[in-house]
Amino acid sequence: MNENKQKTTRRKFLKNSTAAAVSVSLGLTPLIRSARGANEKIRVGFIGVGNRGTQLLNGFLKQDDIEVAALCDVYEPYLARDYSKVDKKIKDSLGGRVPKMTEKLNRNVTRYKDFRRLLDRKDIDAVVVATPDHWHAVQTIMACQAGKDVYVEKPLSITILEGRKMVEAAKRYNRVIQVGLHRRSSKSYMQIADKLQAGKIGKVTVARAYRVSNMYPNGIGQFPDTAPPKGLDWDMWLGPRPKRPYKNNISLYKFRWLQLYSSQMANWGVHYCDAMRWMLSEQAPVSISAHGGRFALNDDRTIPDTMEVIFEMPSGSLLIFGQYEANGGPALIDGEVEFRGTLGNLYAGTSGETGYKIAPTRAGQFQDSGSDIKPFAGDKIDGDLTAQHIRNFLDCMKTRKQTNCDMETGHRSTTFAHLANISMATKSRIEWDPKKERAINNRSANNLLHYKYRKPWTL
Repeated sequence: MNENKQKTTRRKFLKNSTAAAVSVSLGLTPLIRSARGANEKIRVGFIGVGNRGTQLLNGFLKQDDIEVAALCDVYEPYLARDYSKVDKKIKDSLGGRVPKMTEKLNRNVTRYKDFRRLLDRKDIDAVVVATPDHWHAVQTIMACQAGKDVYVEKPLSITILEGRKMVEAAKRYNRVIQVGLHRRSSKSYMQIADKLQAGKIGKVTVARAYRVSNMYPNGIGQFPDTAPPKGLDWDMWLGPRPKRPYKNNISLYKFRWLQLYSSQMANWGVHYCDAMRWMLSEQAPVSISAHGGRFALNDDRTIPDTMEVIFEMPSGSLLIFGQYEANGGPALIDGEVEFRGTLGNLYAGTSGETGYKIAPTRAGQFQDSGSDIKPFAGDKIDGDLTAQHIRNFLDCMKTRKQTNCDMETGHRSTTFAHLANISMATKSRIEWDPKKERAINNRSANNLLHYKYRKPWTL
């Protein structure tokens, strides 16, 4: 690890600040720790141990070279790892999304309600950020400032400016970052990328992916404002977002259908957009056009139940993603991602665990014959991708090499999701300057690159 050079004002600030007072600044010198011994365990703190946080906690516990040092959550039953204390309304609403929390932890694992107390620990080497999406930027940047390496769940951010500031922080403080786009650790997808980039199916003109989940007829339901459940620090849960009453279909999981906190484009779409742009070695679109709306579901969501977005790429191809929540699957007979080339088509599943298939194209109008490539089925070679992604992160912490999905990679992929949402919100086609990360001649779109944080939180 790196040696301690961080200014003492940072630590003094963290000790003296209250739970509501923080400023995310990029002006501090990084903490750098002394090198870790070959057999020394990596001490990890977990910020957010709900549904996905529990999955990651269990994934890290399977690794022999880590020690769980601390947990942090704003909901006391999650922090105490006590399923019996979870509010019945939350259980009824979320069902299997409420973790059973049966893992065995050492007694010396410290518990915190305020993530800043965890970051103040000099003996913690890395943190896992699995909080609601609107918290990712603040907590990840502060972790970088505190000299921690970070495994941050997708989506990396909820605005494009947040993502860029996170990239800057990772570089400035020389941190190892793994963004939770775990398909990046898929051996099957690595094979697909090699084949497509080598021209196996010719020039790919269209890549298409779908996320299908039929939520008809109830969606996320309709609920009145009410008092938060016992043990939930609702104000801290809201963090930089506007103050508002608690609602049972916002926290603890269904915030992903409310634009203030996330979106399904960011929650699921980012996985597919990341896979498509990686396979084709693309960095950013030059134009974005999104279409859709609430066509069938009458629930409390503030995002579409049906959405399609077209990304035009500079190399001369289209990346198309569809998010369908008012009808069921399957999306494609042979998977959920397809690549259409001049010589053939490639079909893949969502994780690589189902392998992939290559099919030759048939001759079209005025052509004598079709493609001479032979059908091919890739092996089903992937196991637990989350475990492989965690292993890659821990190995890179030791070598200080770049992870499979570093901050810049995660930011570029997450930007696809944000641009889709901005196109929907502005009802316009966006022409995009990827270097400046600004829309060209579209002031309405540029106004949505970030939002004003609720005081005292700042970016």
